[in-house]
Amino acid sequence: MSRKIQSVRGMNDILPDQTYHWRHLESSLARICSLYGYEEIRPPLLERTELFKRSIGEATDIVEKEMYTFIDNNGESVTLRPEATASCVRAGVEHGLFHNQQAKLWYLGPMFRHEKPQKGRYRQFHQFGIEAIGWPGPDADAELQMFAARLFEEVGISSVTLEINTLGSPTSRTLFRDDLKEYLHRHEADLDEDSRRRLERNPLRILDSKVETTREILKDAPRLTNYLDEQSLADFNRLGQLLDAAGIAYRVNDRLVRGLDYYTSIVFEWVTDRLGAQGAVCAGGRYDGLIEQLSGRPAPAAGFALGIERLLELMQIEGNTVDAEVADIYLATLGDEAEIIGVSLAETLRNSELKVRNHLGGGNFKKQLKKADQSGARFALIIGEEEVTQQVVTVKDLRYETGQIKVPIDEIGAQLIGMLRANAGNPEYSKFEN
Repeated sequence: MSRKIQSVRGMNDILPDQTYHWRHLESSLARICSLYGYEEIRPPLLERTELFKRSIGEATDIVEKEMYTFIDNNGESVTLRPEATASCVRAGVEHGLFHNQQAKLWYLGPMFRHEKPQKGRYRQFHQFGIEAIGWPGPDADAELQMFAARLFEEVGISSVTLEINTLGSPTSRTLFRDDLKEYLHRHEADLDEDSRRRLERNPLRILDSKVETTREILKDAPRLTNYLDEQSLADFNRLGQLLDAAGIAYRVNDRLVRGLDYYTSIVFEWVTDRLGAQGAVCAGGRYDGLIEQLSGRPAPAAGFALGIERLLELMQIEGNTVDAEVADIYLATLGDEAEIIGVSLAETLRNSELKVRNHLGGGNFKKQLKKADQSGARFALIIGEEEVTQQVVTVKDLRYETGQIKVPIDEIGAQLIGMLRANAGNPEYSKFEN
C-alpha cells in the first residue's frame, strides 16, 4: 500500500466545523471596512523577491530566514508573500492608486513564513489588514485604533490591550541607533545569539528581545524617548489625546519597535496574555517612506494587520464563538413520484432563501427522520404516497413536541417562511395555520 499523503507541515486544513467561524469573522471585518470607507484589494500570493527585500529589510528575520523563495522557470527569484503591506503599496504604485489622491485599502488572505510551527503560529497563516495612504497626521493613526477597538468589541474580545510608541524622525532614530549600538557593544558577550547577530545590521530589533538576560541588559540602555524631535513628540501626544477622546485605553511602551524596517514614527500593538508566547493579535504603524522606496511619489501611510487564526482562537478562549449553520428544512420523500415533487419543492423553498437539505440515498422514513434529527434542521417535510395523493406535505417540528400537521403543497412555502422569520426559536410559532 502506498504511503498516505498528508498536508505539508505548518499548512493546516480549515475544516467545515471551523469555516463557519471564519465566515462570521470575515463578514464582520468587511462590514466594518465599509463603515470606515476602506475598499478591498486582492494582491497576488507570489511577488518578486526584490519587493520584500527592499521593503521589509534584508537584515530582518523574515527576509533572512523565513521567506518561501525560489527561482521560477524564467530564472527569476519569486517569493510567496510573507505579509501584504508591501504588495498593496506595489499594486498602488503600479496602477496609479496613489497618484494625486488618497486611498483606504483592505485585504484578507494567506501569508507564508517558514517558521517553527507552534500554537498560534503557522507556516501558512491568514491576515486581515488595512492601509490608509495619503494622510500625514495622527488623526489617521487614531482612526486605525478606533477600527481595531470596534472590531474587538463586535466579536466580544475584551482581553486585549493597546500599546503605542513612536520611533521618531529618521534623524532622531539614527542618533539613538548609534548610541544604542555603542552601549550594546559593551555588553555583547552577554547578549543572546540572535541579538548579537542583529547588533550591526538591525540593533533596534534587540529592544524586542524576549530573552531574559538580554532584557536585563536593556534596562540601562539608552531610551528612544530622550532622542525624539519636537514634531514626533507633538504627533505622539496628539495621538494620546485623540485616543482619550475616543475612550480607547492604551499603554506607552517605549521598547516597542516592530519587526519590519519600513516602519517610521508611530507604531502599536494590541496584545493579550491569553495566547501564551503569541501575544500580539493586531499590530502596525506608520510607514511614510515606503511608497517612495518602492518607486512611487512620496506619500504618508499607516496601517495594521491582524492574524485571523489568533483572533479566532482568542474568541474561542473568551467563549465568543457562533453557532454552526444548519438547515431550516430536511426533506424526506418515499417513492418515485414523491421524489419528483420533493425536488421541485426544495428548489422553490431555496428560491425564498430557505436552507433545505434533501435526503439523498433512499431508505425508509425511520432512517430518513433519524438523519433529519441529526442534521439540526428545525423542520422535517415528509412526502410519501399518501401526501402525493392528497397534494399535501406532512410537517414535523424536530425541536419542539408539537406533533405533525398536513399542509397543502401550494401553501407550505408561505407558512414556513412566515414562521421561521417571525421567531425561529419560539414554539408558539411552530403551529401552522389550517
